[in-house]
Amino acid sequence: MPIKFYNPTSAGRRDASVLDYKAVLTKFKPERSLTVGQRRANGRNHHGVITAKHRGGGNKRLYRLIDFKRQKDDVTATVQAIEYDPNRSCHIALIQYQDGQKSYILAPAGLKVGATVQSGQSVPPEIGNTMPLSAIPGGLEIHNIELNPGQGGKLIRSAGGVGRLGAKEGEWAVVILPSGEMRRVKSACRATIGQLGNLDWINVSIGKAGRSRHMGIRPHTRAKAMNPIDHPMGGGEGRANGGRHPCSKTGVPSKGGITRNPRKNSEKLILRRRKFGLHQQRPQTVNV
Repeated sequence: MPIKFYNPTSAGRRDASVLDYKAVLTKFKPERSLTVGQRRANGRNHHGVITAKHRGGGNKRLYRLIDFKRQKDDVTATVQAIEYDPNRSCHIALIQYQDGQKSYILAPAGLKVGATVQSGQSVPPEIGNTMPLSAIPGGLEIHNIELNPGQGGKLIRSAGGVGRLGAKEGEWAVVILPSGEMRRVKSACRATIGQLGNLDWINVSIGKAGRSRHMGIRPHTRAKAMNPIDHPMGGGEGRANGGRHPCSKTGVPSKGGITRNPRKNSEKLILRRRKFGLHQQRPQTVNV
């Protein structure tokens, strides 16, 4: 998708850029029957206590009901429109089945209005079609991958996301994720062929604080600008830059620390860890 740059008529416009939606989208109002209102949590749990900071406000959003399961097998659907979804970074496609039922799916790159998509065991491995991993040829690009059969897609659902199907053996298949992690997934799990669209989403510059507020992101204070009573990184004479490794407000290391529980049952399904930065120790890999 093309990126549009405006003339620097103000300080906020000078470094901002936006996506040219008119070049890709074909419908700008959602299908009313596939939308539902939602009450935003604004970073609060069921007690009203803030558990995720710096969230709240922003523009109202209608939630689009996305079909992540794609279980209407062997029924051809036609792409009616490519639409914008404020709840995710990738675009969505409005499809209509031969029996008249409509639904939303994640729009892969290259999917055009008028194209047909299918799901099932014996459908051809073409862009937008959903199949079990056991039926997908090895080496193809995939997205919207299930972790448990019939659960619905959980992996690779953001703009530009793409995975690759590796070796298959018995009831297990090896999937290479965008992070570089290699893990085993049951062959009965479904995935969709192709790479998700809206690849230029990551290249857009917000440009000003107001656009962050429109997205529901509230301002945050740097830790080193706080007092020592408020944060371990706070205090010091002048602008202090150190004294200890970067950490969270509760003292948990924020760089290079382990964020995954090594006792999880799915730990044994990971064959190769995700890629780490140069300053972090790389874990050993397993050849498959």
